[in-house]
Amino acid sequence: MARTARSSFNAARLVGGVALVAVLASAALSTWAQPGQGMHGGPGMHSDSGMMGMPMQARMVERMLDSVNATADQRAQIKQITERAAGDMKAQHQAGRALHEQGAKLFTQPTIDAGAAEALRQQMMQLHDQASRRMLQTMLDIGKVLTPEQRQQLTDRMATRRDMMQRHMQERQSLDVAPAKR
Repeated sequence: MARTARSSFNAARLVGGVALVAVLASAALSTWAQPGQGMHGGPGMHSDSGMMGMPMQARMVERMLDSVNATADQRAQIKQITERAAGDMKAQHQAGRALHEQGAKLFTQPTIDAGAAEALRQQMMQLHDQASRRMLQTMLDIGKVLTPEQRQQLTDRMATRRDMMQRHMQERQSLDVAPAKR
């Protein structure tokens, strides 16, 4: 019985660590992979430098690696992993941009073709699935480079950060609601 509980606990820790690596890899790759103004062209994007977030995300990954005292070899391996994945994600991003443009054209037609819209939606879902699979592979590759202790440190750090962000969002929501009550 104790062995089953220990196995469940270790499995939960592994899942938490894997989820953390996925979040970090996703943040880094989604930024590095976006050309021009980024996926949605939102505020703060700069076409001359790729986008504002790229250096910020690179620094975030460096801070993450610093926080677990990653070795030079680990840093080099993770950089290679993320660079390969970024190339793959860039191609997927470009395909997604083309699909979004097709969607805009469909929507502006005098009569919207529901069949064409559904076919486009299915293509978008396939693209999202491909990106998800690529991110999972990246996460697993990064997880293999880090030690179990490093993955646990990251999991703990991300839990603390998640709690902080939830508190921040609750505070903002309470400020947004307060003027409405007046």
